[in-house]
Amino acid sequence: MASDGVTAAAAGTWTLGDRTVNRMGFGSMRITANPDRDVAIRVLRRAVELGVNHIDTAAFYVSPGGTLGVGSGPTRYATDLIREALAPYPDDLVIVTKVGPGLDPVRGLAGATTPAALRGQVEENLRRLGRDHLDVVNLRIMQRPGRDSVAERFAALAALRDAGLIRHLGLSNVRVDHLDEVPAIAPVVCVQNGYAVDWRRTDDDLVRTCGQRGIAYVPFFALAGAGREAGTAADHGEAIRAVARAHGATPHQVRLAWTLHQGPHAPVRRGPGRPRLSELPPRVDGVQEQVEGSTGARPRPILSMMAIVCAS
Repeated sequence: MASDGVTAAAAGTWTLGDRTVNRMGFGSMRITANPDRDVAIRVLRRAVELGVNHIDTAAFYVSPGGTLGVGSGPTRYATDLIREALAPYPDDLVIVTKVGPGLDPVRGLAGATTPAALRGQVEENLRRLGRDHLDVVNLRIMQRPGRDSVAERFAALAALRDAGLIRHLGLSNVRVDHLDEVPAIAPVVCVQNGYAVDWRRTDDDLVRTCGQRGIAYVPFFALAGAGREAGTAADHGEAIRAVARAHGATPHQVRLAWTLHQGPHAPVRRGPGRPRLSELPPRVDGVQEQVEGSTGARPRPILSMMAIVCAS
């Protein structure tokens, strides 16, 4: 671990079931964008050197194409890159993955709704990560109010937990009523939803509910906000820029600080910014990398840091 500068431990810790993690973590969605695998491997290893012990991923994080819609060259899965970079894994490293969406060769991104399909996605994560169990699996859903119950799918994952393939369970892209469905099935250790200081503030009540129930609220796109998969935007809004100027900070640091201050149960995933990998500073709040998309569009960030936020 880096001995100079700020490390992930500076953000404090939270527990995911029986595992304690630093609230500043790493989201791996963007590491597949660069066709040079060595770039992703160096970034992953640097994140761990800076104290990150909580990595978020999914088997459908893949390039070319995938959720980012960019990239060229051979197929690259984030889960494969994590295994290549970090196995054998540090004892304190917690890898959180998600199931529900999956890549179908005909339909593209499609949802798994049956126990057999969900088991297949769990087994794919196990295989690609090189693990005999998964630390945390989030059930990610597409919200369709009135017809999006999570109980049956969550029960299917709970059965895999009982079989020893999964240690802990979480939910992603959900509402409070989804949380209310599952306590009798299995504990929920985290909720992972899109949320930022200037985006999807409709989740404010859910953040508070998670804090009251001792559940980690792990926001994605905390830096990108409405930019979502396109990455962090240059235009952060005058309010964010004014706070940054007043504190001698960057807008990205203000976004992260705001997220962490929503409560001790809220970890954060941070996205890569402008410096090249060779310029990585000895600070976890400055680790960033930029990759060129194959489409000629503006470069997209590769590194995404995740923070865990807890509401009090």
